[in-house]
Amino acid sequence: MTTPSPLTLLPGPLSPTPGALSGVLVLDLSRVLAGPYAATMLADLGATVVKIENPADPDVSRGFPPYLTSGDEEFSGYYAQYNRGKLGLALDLKSDEGKQVLRDLVAKADVLVENFRPSTMEKLGLGYEVLHAINPRLVYTAISGYGQTGSRSRRPAFDNTAQAAGGLWSMNGYADQPPVRVGVTIGDLSATLFGVIGTLAALRHAEQTGEGQLVDVAQVDSIIAMTETAVVDYTVDGTVASPSGNAHAWVRPYELFPCADGQVFFGGYTDKLWRASCELFGTPEAATDPEIDTMRKRFDEEVYGRRIKPLVTSWFASRTRVELEELAGDLIPLTAVKTIGDVVEDPGTAEREMVVEADYGDFGTLRMFGQPVKLSATPADPTRVANRMGEHSDIVLEGLADYSPEKIAGLRERGVV
Repeated sequence: MTTPSPLTLLPGPLSPTPGALSGVLVLDLSRVLAGPYAATMLADLGATVVKIENPADPDVSRGFPPYLTSGDEEFSGYYAQYNRGKLGLALDLKSDEGKQVLRDLVAKADVLVENFRPSTMEKLGLGYEVLHAINPRLVYTAISGYGQTGSRSRRPAFDNTAQAAGGLWSMNGYADQPPVRVGVTIGDLSATLFGVIGTLAALRHAEQTGEGQLVDVAQVDSIIAMTETAVVDYTVDGTVASPSGNAHAWVRPYELFPCADGQVFFGGYTDKLWRASCELFGTPEAATDPEIDTMRKRFDEEVYGRRIKPLVTSWFASRTRVELEELAGDLIPLTAVKTIGDVVEDPGTAEREMVVEADYGDFGTLRMFGQPVKLSATPADPTRVANRMGEHSDIVLEGLADYSPEKIAGLRERGVV
């Protein structure tokens, strides 16, 4: 049961763009990262996304560095990367008229994304049940710190909240030092990915049945799901995960090793890879040594520290990162530890189109990360620019809500848009 998109006959910025999600209309009420990036993923894949911000309190990430500059004007590169390809609507949802505008837009929408603290939308009279009654096929994606249910649901949360409450922080770093947070906002980013997965699953269901639903994604839940084997290690044998530095908890060798001009990651832990490594680095006898000739033997912590790690370290000590990568080639998993500058300028990054350019006119060109999902028939487009605050208010209200220019002008005069 597929409902025709309200965008099909609309011209200009509201008309469907090429992509797997062409014709899907998304209302993005979210701020900063987890929600905005989820909506941007949908935009990259072809959805028409309308970014809705309070004219008196826009997305705070518009003030985040780094900044593109044009004279005295600034435009946040952070905001641009996480809100590319969206239309901008300025709308005061605290006003009665603003709430009605949103209800009118919801009637046409396929997806709504928000990452307010649970109960915020209900207090506005715009919670899931209200909007579902207006549009039963609406997929309502809510991303929050602790989720929409449970005794902690209304607690404030940031990325570090999720890293701490989900157990990840306690596992990261070195055993003889305090725990270390993961260096990127993995609490937000993992919730982004699970939010997109849930949204796409619910969207497919809605297209088949006409029935929308609430997609409830918590940052803390997302982090728990990212802790690899830590949960089953605890439930099966009582092992509590602890920091292990750059080494894996039990897979060996699988860590960072020094070389002549930096560090490399080497992961030759299987029997096949170990034999290839021993041959490649001129110590073939180590592949058949009865103390270390199987993967299980090499996993033993004492044996690894006494025999394996010194041997591998000796392989790399006199060679540079480039020499080691070239020597390893397609034979064994070995790669230099690269800076972000190295990554951006790496030919392999360009080959995968993972740094793309967007033209911001007088602000110049922004180079940002691309779209990691590569679709052969309906490729994503991550090169579109982000919106100025409220940039497309008239287009959205006239094209989607069927408002007259006079009505829009009145809403603007009263500060609603």
